[in-house]
Amino acid sequence: MATKRIVVISDTQIPYHSPRHLKALVRFIGEYQPDELYQIGDLNDYPTPSRWSQGTRTEYEQRVRRDSETTKRVFLSPIRRVYEGPFGILEGNHDLRPRTYLSAQAPALAEYGPDFHFSKLLDFGGFGVDLIEPFHEVGPDTVLMHGHEIKGLSQESGKTALRHALKAGTNVVMGHTHRLGVMRTGIGYGGRRVVRWGFEVGHLMDPAHATYLGPGGVANWGAGFGILYVSSRHVAPCAVDIAPNGEFIVEGRVYGGVRRGAGGRFVKAA
Repeated sequence: MATKRIVVISDTQIPYHSPRHLKALVRFIGEYQPDELYQIGDLNDYPTPSRWSQGTRTEYEQRVRRDSETTKRVFLSPIRRVYEGPFGILEGNHDLRPRTYLSAQAPALAEYGPDFHFSKLLDFGGFGVDLIEPFHEVGPDTVLMHGHEIKGLSQESGKTALRHALKAGTNVVMGHTHRLGVMRTGIGYGGRRVVRWGFEVGHLMDPAHATYLGPGGVANWGAGFGILYVSSRHVAPCAVDIAPNGEFIVEGRVYGGVRRGAGGRFVKAA
């Protein structure tokens, strides 16, 4: 039976992304050619209109346009050069910062909010990208969301997604937590027993830019992305860890990364 292979990424947080990880992922997408590709939120960080910047010098830097152009240059254009398949993007809580800021800080201009939607700032139409809604059905009994839509976070990888899945009554694939993992539980009994799972697909941010963690702050984040294998009746989630050198393994093949070659030189992995 044929299956679809769907790649799901989240929390690139451009311009605070990891260039090494992002470039490796784009090369992978070009080689792997998934049946569908999704970015499920916080594609951009948009730090200047964030609540963390209010009252600081950063609030006045006027970087929304520049950061949007960076996203086109390092993410959307490179992907579309190597991949022409279906590509959907979901709005995260960081992506909506420009229009949230406009409504809160300049309510007289709130009617222009739609012009500050990230799908317009990033020219989704020009790149052939679909704006998808939360709880987008990606396979049998499985939906995509960013994760901020339902309150409550766990420090255990996969547990937040599982909680959301149990509330929603469907398997959930999400970002938002920056954690990477799948957590499952059985519900029901007898012939009505089903396995419900939640999948958190990690992040592609450079943690060095997460200044809100404080000096010496750490977080149990996981760099990586997800692959969904989808049949007509079943979805199988697979978490893909990205090592610090940008290397990761999919279906037995090594992608990305830098390794020492002959003579001690660093060479890119295949």
